[in-house]
Amino acid sequence: MKKVLKSSANTYLKEADELLEKGDIVQASEKYYKAAEEAIKTLSIYLKINPENWNLASINRVALEISKILGDDILDYWNSATALYTANLDEDTLKILIKDVKKLVEIANAKYNEVLERS
Repeated sequence: MKKVLKSSANTYLKEADELLEKGDIVQASEKYYKAAEEAIKTLSIYLKINPENWNLASINRVALEISKILGDDILDYWNSATALYTANLDEDTLKILIKDVKKLVEIANAKYNEVLERS
């Protein structure tokens, strides 16, 4: 039976979707960003990239390192997450960026599940 990750990234995605449904775009955007941040942390564990501490600069560096290993899409998805958090966006742009965040979380889940299947 396949194990499925129940991560905080997934929890943040669910909360964000609920907030967006209620029309709270600002809070939803923050939750989507947090989901992406947790995905980056998960991928860093998978790839054994361990910063000394987790702050904005280190998360950005880790995202760049991950993208060098897994492909530029990772950095694109991370950039979408940061845009969600820092910019006042229209609904159409928001929906596009949300898809990128969800892809990033899916990638992190898949990589984490690879580790679970090996153990």
